Amino acid sequence: SEATNFRLEYHRSYQILTVKRPYLGGQPVSYVLVRCGAPAPELTGELAHAPQITVPVRTLYSGSTTHLAMITELGQADVVTGVSSPAEVAHPQIRSRIDAGAIVGYAPGGQLNIESVLQAGPDVLVTEGVDDPGYPKLRETGIPVVADAEWLEPTPLGRAEWIKMFAALTSTERQAGQTYRQIRDGYHALSARAAAARSVDVLVGAMYSGNWSMPTGASYPGRLVADARGTYPWLSDTGAQNRQLNFESVYARAGNAPLWLVTDNWKTVSDAASQDSRYGELAAVRDGQVWSATKAVDQNGRNTYWERGTARPDLLLGDLVAILHPELAPGHDFAFYRQVPR
Repeated sequence: SEATNFRLEYHRSYQILTVKRPYLGGQPVSYVLVRCGAPAPELTGELAHAPQITVPVRTLYSGSTTHLAMITELGQADVVTGVSSPAEVAHPQIRSRIDAGAIVGYAPGGQLNIESVLQAGPDVLVTEGVDDPGYPKLRETGIPVVADAEWLEPTPLGRAEWIKMFAALTSTERQAGQTYRQIRDGYHALSARAAAARSVDVLVGAMYSGNWSMPTGASYPGRLVADARGTYPWLSDTGAQNRQLNFESVYARAGNAPLWLVTDNWKTVSDAASQDSRYGELAAVRDGQVWSATKAVDQNGRNTYWERGTARPDLLLGDLVAILHPELAPGHDFAFYRQVPR
């Protein structure tokens, strides 16, 4: 298993789902998922007090847009009846349910509206991987709150494997096993193909509030670049997932990289220089090799990269391999990245 932050144990009529770190600094938490129609299991010790949830759940409130791509991959979009912030959702299938009034928002401006959740009484609320002071109140009134903390997984496949957690809640394990296997096999095949190529220098990250936020080798973007056989000076750093650097130190060590990977939705390369004039000094900007993960942005500026990328790291890696080694992927159909025109 690639995922290290959750574990599923199968018993006859129930499963035990354990999330090791429900949020940064959180203690492990377990849930007992009882198959519909089966008697409630008599459990002892720690598990005697674990919340019991009847599965498959019929109504699910989702705290993070990353869940939605996993749930739709399982064909379970109809189970979602609440999302924390409808305005952020890009997935077309979930959007149409929001527009039809089948999905409500329950945390306007990031503030959990406890009353509205209690009134709706969903079968389960899945968290966004942080702790909210309102969650204990929901638990007290009998609404199960399940921690989803896939963002604490260091590897792309580890995050994608959380599809199995949503499968356990919706009783679609077979589908999840099949889907995840295809994603994993596709990912491994791509990284094996890239491993045979020569490594390519890339620049990653960008300036935010005065610092260049540079992902290290311990980070999710860092892992993807390494698996695509890209390299940059901070990829050997471990520990923190990001380093905050000044522009000069980035320019000194990586200013000559021929490719720059960004998430900014620039229309042309000159937009980069107008955002920060120093960007104009980068080789990738001068030579017009800036690639942005904004191919899948809809007319309202919502980007499925943030949702679907977590569920489909095979597609993400496929894009990166095609950018770094175009000779390995002639005619590649990009899912998330586009080359920013000059």
